[in-house]
Amino acid sequence: MTNRISHIEIDQTGLAAPTPAIEQERKVAVFDLLEDNSFALEARGDQTVADGPYHLGLAIREKRLVFDVDTESGEDAAEFHMSLGPFRQVVKDYFAICESYFDAVKKLPPSQIEAIDMARRGIHNEGARVLQERLEGKAEIDIDTARRLFTLICVLHWG
Repeated sequence: MTNRISHIEIDQTGLAAPTPAIEQERKVAVFDLLEDNSFALEARGDQTVADGPYHLGLAIREKRLVFDVDTESGEDAAEFHMSLGPFRQVVKDYFAICESYFDAVKKLPPSQIEAIDMARRGIHNEGARVLQERLEGKAEIDIDTARRLFTLICVLHWG
């Protein structure tokens, strides 16, 4: 399948060392992403689109989220620079609800944990939706890919 990401590199240059929990989230998201994803570059104007599978580099540079997409042979395929502004609140909300969830697991009954987890999933879905909107016209991704990439954006944002 060519419409997919086959390798991902996360540039954590200049970011604080991740906590063990954030590092675990990153590892799981990368593993799940590489196992199953849908990522297709969209043509812009009369440009031709390089065929995948793609190598994706994610970074934050100059307060912007950068998607650096190469072909498997190392040729530049695309690069997108996006404002972090649309992600700020949903990332903040996501980390707050995750903290509540991890605290709840330690001391609350399953019914209350389930309610917090449903809220966490809802915020995660909102972040994935924002990402899909921001990539519109640049790359097409399915909701599962968007969710995993959103997790990686959170790691970069709050690493």
